[in-house]
Amino acid sequence: MVKTAMPNLGAGPKLSASRLKKFFYSSKTAPYLFVSPFILSFLIFFLYPSISTIIMSFQEVLGFSATRFIGFSNYNRLLNEHFFNALQTNTTFTLSTLMILIPLPLLFAVLLNSKLMKGKNFFRAVIFVPALTSVIVAGVAFRLMFGELDTAFVNSIFLKIGLPAQKWTLNYATGMLVMVILAAWRFAGINMIYYLSGLQNIPEELYESADIDGANTFTKLRMITLPLLKPIIIYTLTIGIFDGYRMFGESYVYWNEGMPGDIGLTIVRYIYQQAFQRNDMGLGSAIGITLLVIVLVINLIQLKCFGLFKKDGER
Repeated sequence: MVKTAMPNLGAGPKLSASRLKKFFYSSKTAPYLFVSPFILSFLIFFLYPSISTIIMSFQEVLGFSATRFIGFSNYNRLLNEHFFNALQTNTTFTLSTLMILIPLPLLFAVLLNSKLMKGKNFFRAVIFVPALTSVIVAGVAFRLMFGELDTAFVNSIFLKIGLPAQKWTLNYATGMLVMVILAAWRFAGINMIYYLSGLQNIPEELYESADIDGANTFTKLRMITLPLLKPIIIYTLTIGIFDGYRMFGESYVYWNEGMPGDIGLTIVRYIYQQAFQRNDMGLGSAIGITLLVIVLVINLIQLKCFGLFKKDGER
Protein backbone atom coordinates (compact mmCIF):
# COMPACT_ATOMS: atom_id res chain seq x y z
CA MET A 1 0.00 0.00 0.00
CA VAL A 2 1.44 3.33 -1.09
CA LYS A 3 1.42 6.09 1.49
CA THR A 4 0.77 9.61 0.25
CA ALA A 5 2.73 12.40 2.02
CA MET A 6 0.53 15.10 3.44
CA PRO A 7 1.47 18.62 2.26
CA ASN A 8 2.95 20.96 4.88
CA LEU A 9 0.35 23.73 4.93
CA GLY A 10 2.47 25.99 7.15
CA ALA A 11 5.46 26.00 4.87
CA GLY A 12 3.91 28.43 2.38
CA PRO A 13 3.32 31.35 4.78
CA LYS A 14 6.69 30.76 6.46
CA LEU A 15 8.45 30.81 3.10
CA SER A 16 6.63 34.01 2.07
CA ALA A 17 7.52 35.70 5.35
CA SER A 18 11.14 34.65 4.96
CA ARG A 19 11.29 36.05 1.44
CA LEU A 20 9.60 39.26 2.55
CA LYS A 21 12.04 39.66 5.44
CA LYS A 22 14.95 38.99 3.13
CA PHE A 23 13.61 41.60 0.69
CA PHE A 24 13.28 44.32 3.34
CA TYR A 25 16.66 43.59 4.93
CA SER A 26 18.51 43.38 1.64
CA SER A 27 21.33 45.90 1.23
CA LYS A 28 20.23 46.42 -2.37
CA THR A 29 16.55 47.19 -1.78
CA ALA A 30 16.52 48.75 1.71
CA PRO A 31 18.05 52.12 0.63
CA TYR A 32 15.43 52.52 -2.08
CA LEU A 33 12.65 51.73 0.38
CA PHE A 34 13.90 54.39 2.78
CA VAL A 35 14.14 57.10 0.11
CA SER A 36 10.92 56.12 -1.68
CA PRO A 37 8.69 58.48 0.41
CA PHE A 38 10.91 61.42 -0.54
CA ILE A 39 11.01 60.36 -4.21
CA LEU A 40 7.23 59.96 -4.36
CA SER A 41 6.59 63.31 -2.66
CA PHE A 42 9.13 64.97 -4.97
CA LEU A 43 7.47 63.50 -8.08
CA ILE A 44 3.91 64.27 -6.97
CA PHE A 45 4.29 67.65 -5.28
CA PHE A 46 7.25 69.22 -7.13
CA LEU A 47 8.21 67.64 -10.45
CA TYR A 48 4.71 67.08 -11.80
CA PRO A 49 3.43 70.59 -10.85
CA SER A 50 6.62 72.15 -12.27
CA ILE A 51 6.26 70.36 -15.62
CA SER A 52 2.54 71.18 -15.72
CA THR A 53 3.29 74.86 -15.04
CA ILE A 54 5.87 75.00 -17.83
CA ILE A 55 3.40 73.42 -20.28
CA MET A 56 0.56 75.65 -19.07
CA SER A 57 2.65 78.79 -19.65
CA PHE A 58 2.42 78.08 -23.40
CA GLN A 59 -1.34 77.49 -23.31
CA GLU A 60 -4.59 79.34 -22.91
CA VAL A 61 -6.48 77.52 -20.18
CA LEU A 62 -10.20 77.52 -20.98
CA GLY A 63 -11.30 75.05 -18.32
CA PHE A 64 -10.20 72.02 -16.31
CA SER A 65 -9.57 69.95 -19.43
CA ALA A 66 -9.84 72.53 -22.21
CA THR A 67 -6.58 74.17 -23.28
CA ARG A 68 -5.26 75.76 -26.44
CA PHE A 69 -1.59 76.10 -27.41
CA ILE A 70 -0.69 79.76 -28.00
CA GLY A 71 3.12 79.67 -27.99
CA PHE A 72 4.91 82.61 -26.37
CA SER A 73 1.82 84.84 -26.20
CA ASN A 74 1.64 84.64 -22.40
CA TYR A 75 5.29 85.67 -22.10
CA ASN A 76 4.68 88.60 -24.44
CA ARG A 77 1.68 89.67 -22.37
CA LEU A 78 3.55 89.64 -19.06
CA LEU A 79 6.03 92.27 -20.28
CA ASN A 80 3.84 95.15 -19.14
CA GLU A 81 3.94 98.02 -16.67
CA HIS A 82 2.48 96.01 -13.80
CA PHE A 83 5.07 93.24 -14.10
CA PHE A 84 7.98 95.69 -14.15
CA ASN A 85 6.50 97.55 -11.16
CA ALA A 86 6.26 94.25 -9.29
CA LEU A 87 9.84 93.34 -10.27
CA GLN A 88 11.06 96.72 -9.03
CA THR A 89 9.22 96.25 -5.74
CA ASN A 90 10.66 92.78 -5.20
CA THR A 91 14.18 93.90 -6.07
CA THR A 92 14.03 96.91 -3.75
CA PHE A 93 12.50 94.82 -0.98
CA THR A 94 15.14 92.09 -1.36
CA LEU A 95 18.08 94.50 -1.32
CA SER A 96 16.65 96.39 1.67
CA THR A 97 16.05 93.26 3.73
CA LEU A 98 19.49 91.84 2.92
CA MET A 99 21.11 95.07 4.09
CA ILE A 100 19.39 94.51 7.46
CA LEU A 101 19.10 90.74 7.82
CA ILE A 102 22.79 89.97 7.33
CA PRO A 103 24.71 92.53 9.47
CA LEU A 104 22.11 93.01 12.24
CA PRO A 105 21.63 89.31 13.14
CA LEU A 106 25.40 88.86 12.90
CA LEU A 107 25.84 91.68 15.42
CA PHE A 108 23.24 90.07 17.71
CA ALA A 109 25.03 86.71 17.44
CA VAL A 110 28.43 88.19 18.26
CA LEU A 111 27.01 89.97 21.32
CA LEU A 112 25.15 86.89 22.56
CA ASN A 113 28.23 84.74 22.04
CA SER A 114 30.34 87.04 24.18
CA LYS A 115 31.30 85.83 27.64
CA LEU A 116 30.60 89.28 29.04
CA MET A 117 26.95 89.22 27.96
CA LYS A 118 24.43 88.68 30.74
CA GLY A 119 20.95 87.19 30.26
CA LYS A 120 21.83 85.43 26.99
CA ASN A 121 18.88 83.03 27.05
CA PHE A 122 16.41 85.86 27.64
CA PHE A 123 17.68 87.94 24.72
CA ARG A 124 17.84 84.90 22.43
CA ALA A 125 14.20 84.18 23.16
CA VAL A 126 13.15 87.81 22.70
CA ILE A 127 14.85 88.07 19.31
CA PHE A 128 13.76 84.62 18.07
CA VAL A 129 10.09 84.61 19.19
CA PRO A 130 8.92 86.89 16.29
CA ALA A 131 10.00 84.14 13.84
CA LEU A 132 7.28 81.91 15.33
CA THR A 133 4.58 84.49 14.64
CA SER A 134 2.36 84.17 11.59
CA VAL A 135 2.94 86.87 9.00
CA ILE A 136 -0.80 87.56 8.88
CA VAL A 137 -1.13 87.97 12.64
CA ALA A 138 2.00 90.12 12.88
CA GLY A 139 0.98 92.06 9.76
CA VAL A 140 -2.40 93.01 11.22
CA ALA A 141 -0.69 94.38 14.32
CA PHE A 142 1.84 96.32 12.22
CA ARG A 143 -0.93 97.65 9.97
CA LEU A 144 -2.70 99.06 13.03
CA MET A 145 0.56 100.54 14.33
CA PHE A 146 1.32 102.20 10.99
CA GLY A 147 -2.23 103.36 10.32
CA GLU A 148 -3.05 106.56 8.44
CA LEU A 149 -4.98 108.17 11.30
CA ASP A 150 -3.34 110.57 13.72
CA THR A 151 -4.34 108.26 16.58
CA ALA A 152 -2.32 105.33 15.16
CA PHE A 153 0.62 104.33 17.37
CA VAL A 154 3.50 105.47 15.15
CA ASN A 155 1.75 108.64 13.95
CA SER A 156 0.91 109.62 17.53
CA ILE A 157 4.62 109.35 18.40
CA PHE A 158 5.52 111.44 15.34
CA LEU A 159 3.09 114.16 16.39
CA LYS A 160 4.47 114.23 19.93
CA ILE A 161 8.03 114.80 18.71
CA GLY A 162 6.94 117.46 16.22
CA LEU A 163 6.95 115.38 13.00
CA PRO A 164 3.98 115.25 10.62
CA ALA A 165 1.77 112.16 10.50
CA GLN A 166 2.39 109.86 7.53
CA LYS A 167 0.10 108.05 5.12
CA TRP A 168 2.22 104.94 5.42
CA THR A 169 0.52 102.69 2.87
CA LEU A 170 -0.46 105.38 0.38
CA ASN A 171 2.96 106.17 -1.09
CA TYR A 172 5.72 103.93 -2.38
CA ALA A 173 8.63 104.84 -0.07
CA THR A 174 6.75 104.52 3.23
CA GLY A 175 4.92 101.43 1.96
CA MET A 176 8.24 99.77 1.21
CA LEU A 177 9.53 100.82 4.63
CA VAL A 178 6.70 99.17 6.56
CA MET A 179 7.12 95.93 4.56
CA VAL A 180 10.86 95.84 5.27
CA ILE A 181 10.31 96.55 8.97
CA LEU A 182 7.84 93.67 9.24
CA ALA A 183 10.16 91.24 7.42
CA ALA A 184 13.21 92.31 9.46
CA TRP A 185 11.29 91.94 12.72
CA ARG A 186 10.23 88.40 11.81
CA PHE A 187 13.42 86.97 10.27
CA ALA A 188 16.23 88.56 12.29
CA GLY A 189 15.94 85.85 14.93
CA ILE A 190 16.30 83.00 12.42
CA ASN A 191 19.49 84.42 10.92
CA MET A 192 20.80 85.14 14.39
CA ILE A 193 20.48 81.43 15.28
CA TYR A 194 22.38 80.49 12.11
CA TYR A 195 25.24 82.85 12.92
CA LEU A 196 25.25 81.91 16.60
CA SER A 197 25.62 78.21 15.78
CA GLY A 198 28.49 79.07 13.43
CA LEU A 199 30.24 81.20 16.06
CA GLN A 200 30.03 78.43 18.63
CA ASN A 201 31.81 76.07 16.22
CA ILE A 202 34.81 78.38 15.83
CA PRO A 203 37.72 77.05 17.96
CA GLU A 204 38.46 79.30 20.91
CA GLU A 205 42.19 78.71 20.37
CA LEU A 206 42.10 80.96 17.30
CA TYR A 207 40.94 83.94 19.34
CA GLU A 208 43.46 83.16 22.07
CA SER A 209 46.27 83.12 19.50
CA ALA A 210 45.02 86.42 18.09
CA ASP A 211 45.04 87.93 21.60
CA ILE A 212 48.65 86.83 22.05
CA ASP A 213 49.54 88.53 18.75
CA GLY A 214 47.88 91.73 19.98
CA ALA A 215 44.87 91.71 17.65
CA ASN A 216 41.98 93.95 18.62
CA THR A 217 38.27 93.10 18.43
CA PHE A 218 37.81 94.47 14.92
CA THR A 219 40.85 92.58 13.60
CA LYS A 220 39.58 89.29 15.08
CA LEU A 221 36.17 89.91 13.52
CA ARG A 222 37.69 90.63 10.10
CA MET A 223 40.39 87.93 10.07
CA ILE A 224 38.76 85.08 12.01
CA THR A 225 35.01 85.44 12.49
CA LEU A 226 33.86 86.59 9.06
CA PRO A 227 36.03 84.17 7.01
CA LEU A 228 34.89 81.18 9.07
CA LEU A 229 31.26 82.32 8.85
CA LYS A 230 31.44 82.66 5.07
CA PRO A 231 29.41 79.46 4.32
CA ILE A 232 26.62 80.59 6.66
CA ILE A 233 26.66 84.11 5.23
CA ILE A 234 26.34 82.66 1.70
CA TYR A 235 23.47 80.45 2.89
CA THR A 236 21.55 83.32 4.52
CA LEU A 237 22.19 85.48 1.44
CA THR A 238 20.82 82.77 -0.87
CA ILE A 239 17.76 82.15 1.29
CA GLY A 240 17.23 85.91 1.62
CA ILE A 241 17.14 86.30 -2.16
CA PHE A 242 14.59 83.50 -2.48
CA ASP A 243 12.44 84.92 0.33
CA GLY A 244 12.64 88.45 -1.04
CA TYR A 245 11.47 87.54 -4.53
CA ARG A 246 8.73 85.17 -3.37
CA MET A 247 7.38 87.61 -0.81
CA PHE A 248 3.60 87.69 -0.61
CA GLY A 249 2.37 87.93 2.98
CA GLU A 250 3.95 91.30 3.81
CA SER A 251 2.23 92.81 0.78
CA TYR A 252 -1.12 91.15 1.35
CA VAL A 253 -1.57 92.22 4.98
CA TYR A 254 -1.03 95.89 4.15
CA TRP A 255 -2.95 95.98 0.85
CA ASN A 256 -5.46 93.14 1.02
CA GLU A 257 -8.03 94.87 -1.18
CA GLY A 258 -6.43 97.39 -3.50
CA MET A 259 -3.02 98.88 -4.23
CA PRO A 260 -3.07 102.45 -5.56
CA GLY A 261 -0.45 102.86 -8.26
CA ASP A 262 0.83 99.28 -7.77
CA ILE A 263 2.16 100.16 -4.30
CA GLY A 264 3.09 96.86 -2.71
CA LEU A 265 2.51 94.82 -5.88
CA THR A 266 4.96 91.91 -5.89
CA ILE A 267 5.51 89.21 -8.50
CA VAL A 268 3.80 86.52 -6.43
CA ARG A 269 0.93 88.92 -5.75
CA TYR A 270 0.73 89.53 -9.50
CA ILE A 271 0.58 85.75 -10.07
CA TYR A 272 -2.25 85.56 -7.52
CA GLN A 273 -4.14 88.34 -9.27
CA GLN A 274 -3.87 86.87 -12.76
CA ALA A 275 -4.18 83.15 -12.01
CA PHE A 276 -6.79 83.05 -9.26
CA GLN A 277 -8.63 86.36 -9.24
CA ARG A 278 -8.87 86.72 -13.04
CA ASN A 279 -8.66 82.98 -13.82
CA ASP A 280 -5.85 83.48 -16.35
CA MET A 281 -3.82 80.40 -15.47
CA GLY A 282 -1.66 80.61 -18.58
CA LEU A 283 -0.39 84.11 -17.80
CA GLY A 284 0.04 83.22 -14.12
CA SER A 285 2.17 80.20 -15.10
CA ALA A 286 4.30 82.34 -17.41
CA ILE A 287 4.92 84.84 -14.60
CA GLY A 288 5.87 82.01 -12.25
CA ILE A 289 8.37 80.50 -14.70
CA THR A 290 9.86 83.95 -15.34
CA LEU A 291 10.24 84.48 -11.58
CA LEU A 292 11.98 81.11 -11.28
CA VAL A 293 14.47 82.06 -14.01
CA ILE A 294 15.15 85.48 -12.43
CA VAL A 295 15.85 84.01 -8.99
CA LEU A 296 18.05 81.23 -10.39
CA VAL A 297 20.13 83.67 -12.44
CA ILE A 298 20.61 86.06 -9.49
CA ASN A 299 21.63 83.26 -7.13
CA LEU A 300 23.98 81.69 -9.66
CA ILE A 301 25.68 85.07 -10.13
CA GLN A 302 26.13 85.65 -6.41
CA LEU A 303 27.39 82.09 -5.86
CA LYS A 304 29.83 82.59 -8.74
CA CYS A 305 31.05 85.84 -7.16
CA PHE A 306 31.69 84.00 -3.87
CA GLY A 307 33.73 81.39 -5.72
CA LEU A 308 31.57 78.36 -5.03
CA PHE A 309 32.07 76.98 -8.54
CA LYS A 310 35.86 77.05 -8.42
CA LYS A 311 37.75 73.80 -8.26
CA ASP A 312 39.94 72.97 -5.29
CA GLY A 313 43.23 74.82 -5.54
CA GLU A 314 41.92 77.59 -7.82
CA ARG A 315 41.96 81.21 -6.74
